[in-house]
Amino acid sequence: MSVCPSGSEVNLSHSNMSESAKPHPQGKGEKTHVGDSSYVGIDAILEQMRRKAMKQGFEFNIMVVGQSGLGKSTLVNTLFKSKVSRKSVQPNPEERIPKTIEIKSISHDIEEKGVRMKLTVIDTPGFGDQINNENCWQPIMKFINDQYEVYLQEEININRKKRIPDSRVHCCIYFIPPTGHCLRPLDVEFMRRLSKVVNIVPVIAKADTLTLEERDYFKQTIREELRANGIDVYPQKEFDEDADDRMINDKIREMIPFAVVGSDQEYQVNGKRILGRKTKWGTIEVENIAHCEFAYLRDLLIRTHMQNIKDITGSIHYETYRVRRLNESNIHFTNGVERLIDD
Repeated sequence: MSVCPSGSEVNLSHSNMSESAKPHPQGKGEKTHVGDSSYVGIDAILEQMRRKAMKQGFEFNIMVVGQSGLGKSTLVNTLFKSKVSRKSVQPNPEERIPKTIEIKSISHDIEEKGVRMKLTVIDTPGFGDQINNENCWQPIMKFINDQYEVYLQEEININRKKRIPDSRVHCCIYFIPPTGHCLRPLDVEFMRRLSKVVNIVPVIAKADTLTLEERDYFKQTIREELRANGIDVYPQKEFDEDADDRMINDKIREMIPFAVVGSDQEYQVNGKRILGRKTKWGTIEVENIAHCEFAYLRDLLIRTHMQNIKDITGSIHYETYRVRRLNESNIHFTNGVERLIDD
């Protein structure tokens, strides 16, 4: 018997315990600590967090930027092994190059082994396709900041939602044409400006058009140009948390930009079904690291660094935007809702 602060008696007999409070039978493969007087159970928090995350699901918003014909839609489909690109879902064979940059997004619910993820792919048709591409980065910058603003307004709402929908752009894959020479002024200007507000992962598109020697030279030239122009692409060195992070991320930074090939076509090679591109010289295997670096890009974005990409979006890029907006604005209360009003 136990006594509540109010003095009322509460029966804690096993039959009256809630189902959630009753001890659960030992799961297969779980360690038992019966008889271990030193065991507290702190490690069980990991399983609690896993169950909660599995119930809530995950969100990941990825933007693809590059001129037409570089295989943006195909690469995204290859990454997630699904028809997730805008063109795959809304095919339009008569689609013309837009006169201005259009920001188009499409969302999908993906599930794998019980893990649910809402994937949003943001496309930017029209980027880099005009004769005069001056300031063509501005609509993309505005879109990214608009998503931060939407999140901020939800966050400062007094009666805000238990879980704020996250439309912030977590990662931007920037497609570099496989010229084999150097970055274009457009590439430099875009990455220089946008790297301050979003995680940029540059890739060399259609890398199978380059020889291995041309590819290595092009990658080295791009890395030198990024350093010379002060462009900090993901993973940013200043955000490494410890020596282990630095060691892992240094290896990734040495590979930037990833030379990739995308394909959603399957072929039979040595008795196995593989994703690839068939040529008269043979089949280029997309996931074969001897053929291209697609597997490294996939591992970075999905298997090893997805949560870190989201964390940096929230704690660095969004936080920078939030602080700036709060500093330059007055906070007013209207109908119980906190709103940011520019001076």
